[in-house]
Amino acid sequence: QLQLVESGGGLVQPGGSLRLSCANSGFTLDYYVIGWFRQAPGKEREGVSCISRSGGSTNYADSVKGRFTISRDNAKNTVYLQMKSLKPEDTAVYYCAASVIGCSAGFGSWGQGTQVTVSS
Repeated sequence: QLQLVESGGGLVQPGGSLRLSCANSGFTLDYYVIGWFRQAPGKEREGVSCISRSGGSTNYADSVKGRFTISRDNAKNTVYLQMKSLKPEDTAVYYCAASVIGCSAGFGSWGQGTQVTVSS
């Protein structure tokens, strides 16, 4: 059973960086595509980035392209989201989720989320 736990959120000034981690204490993450999502207050949840099982394929929302990088270390059962040049509009609760189908669907296991606040 997957038990996804996000960490690494916090308060950062505009232009700063954070690295989020998504770790699994249950089964290996090797079998799963992992996505990062975020939800800001009063807004719908949106997909941020996704990474294939091997890590060889990634995709990003237009709003974060060039600033965020997703990666995974299957030996550590962990997926990362490196966030740079952060903007106030990146403020949200960030979630990771796992899918056995692919980046477009099937995210049935979710973490509890980690808050990212970008503010001066």
